Formats: sequence, C-alpha cells, structure tokens
Amino acid sequence: MVAIRSSVLLFAASAVASPALLPRQATVTVTEVASAPAPTSTAWNAGSVDSFPIHPSCNVTESAQIKKALDETLTLVRHARDHILRWGNSSEIYQKYFGNASTGEPIGWYTKIADGDKAGVLFRCDNPDGNCGQEGWAGHWRGENATSETVICPLSYELRKPLEAVCGFGWDVANGKTNFYWASDLLHRLLHIPKVGEGIVEHYAEDYESVIKLAQTESNLSVRDSDTLQYFALEAYAYDVAVPGYGCAGKVKATSSEAASAGASATETPSPTLSEKPSATSAAASECHTHADGVVHCV
Repeated sequence: MVAIRSSVLLFAASAVASPALLPRQATVTVTEVASAPAPTSTAWNAGSVDSFPIHPSCNVTESAQIKKALDETLTLVRHARDHILRWGNSSEIYQKYFGNASTGEPIGWYTKIADGDKAGVLFRCDNPDGNCGQEGWAGHWRGENATSETVICPLSYELRKPLEAVCGFGWDVANGKTNFYWASDLLHRLLHIPKVGEGIVEHYAEDYESVIKLAQTESNLSVRDSDTLQYFALEAYAYDVAVPGYGCAGKVKATSSEAASAGASATETPSPTLSEKPSATSAAASECHTHADGVVHCV
C-alpha cells in the first residue's frame, strides 16, 4: 500500500515538472499610463475680493468713514433685494418704481453690489483729476481716466448722513436728495463703474417725478435707471426698517418760485414778457459727477 502511494506521488511530481504538460506563457505588454494631476487645494473663487478696496491716499479717518459708508451701502442694497425676493412685483413700492417690469433685473443689480467680486473697484481721496477743487464737487467717478475708480472729495464728509438717519432731518423720499445719505450716494457712484453697471445702468430719469413717470411709461428702462434703483432702495428701507409700516415717502412739494408763480397767475393778468436774456443768478453749489459719455451731471 505504501509502495502504491509512493508511485502515485512520483508520477504526479514528474507530470508537473514535464515541459510538455505546461501551457505556453502568454506575452504581456505593459503600457505606462500618465497619472492624473493631483487635485489642487485652490478654491474655484480664489482671488475674489469681498470688500471694496480703499486707496492709501485716504487717511485713517477718511478710510474709516468710507468703509462705514460702504458697509451701509451693502445694507441698503441687500434690503432692497430682499424686499423684492419676499414680495416680488406684488409690492406697492415695487410697482411704484418699476411698474410691471420683471423683478429679475433689479434683483441682479442689487446682488452684484452686495455679493459680487469687488476687486479693483477702488475708492480714493487724493483728487488725481483736480475735480475736488471745483465748487460743489463732493466726489466723482473718474470716467476714462480710470473706469473702476471713484474719488471722494472732502465735501462728502461734511454733507453725507448715516443710514440710521433715514427719515430724519426733515428728509423724505419725494423731496429729499438721494445723495443726502452716504449709502445711496455711494450706490449711485458704484452703478457708474462698468464692472457693476455694465454700461446698461444709466440716467434715464433725472428726479423723483420723472422716475415715477418712467415706471408708468417705460418700465423696461426703470429696472436699469440709476435714480430709480436709488429711490426704490431708500423707500423700501424707510418703510421696512427706518420707520416700520410708515416710512417717509412724502409728496412732492411745489418750490417757492412755483408757488409764487401760481399765486400770481391766479390774481394778476400776466404782462408781456421781454426778449432780453435773463441775468445769471447765484445759486447754492450743486454736487456734480461725470457720466460715462463725459457729460457732467450736477444735482
């Protein structure tokens, strides 16, 4: 029995060792594959800037005031956007300023300022173009000299009021200037920057009354009108935040000259007018800025 088992093992060993019983080995070609690049740790939005740059020409106090004013501007536009997102075109304030226009465009403009990349949108204080030396210039967009830069002149620090003062100082939306407050003034200046307004946001209306008329007649322009975007933001903030449920919309008041003219025409027979050229009158200094086409606009 032992002999049989030994012979079986011997046969098995010889069978494994025999070349005739082994299959021919296949030739394997190894191709080197380039390894994929290692993932980088750089974020998709690397290099974006979250706050508006302020030029070194602004001293410590100027920088502090401009930074606070820009923060207030962001508060103002975020609320304007959020008011539309909450109420859409059912908002009476929205209808007043934008008519029946789609909500998408004003939401977009406000959001660009609130959350868009702010790289290169520079505020400076060194008066490189000399405009701050002109009477009434509180600041200006530099236009072709530097399309992404805005100069803040010394007069701004004397005139501008903080956002918490909305509806204060006797100001109301219908009769007050939009540049009475830092936030709305800088909103106006930012809309001039091509990176923000894209050359689409312009002055299609010039004052409160023409803004309201534009909404009724050409609402497609209201949603890209610089003044409309300021007025809406101010009224929405006044109604929702400053004086909740009331605001300070106001009603357009006749100027003293208009009132005097109306009174005179009601009681007197108008006399013939002379063809002489009227003499120049002295008036309070206007605040001026330059449009994209080089036109100077004073308000």
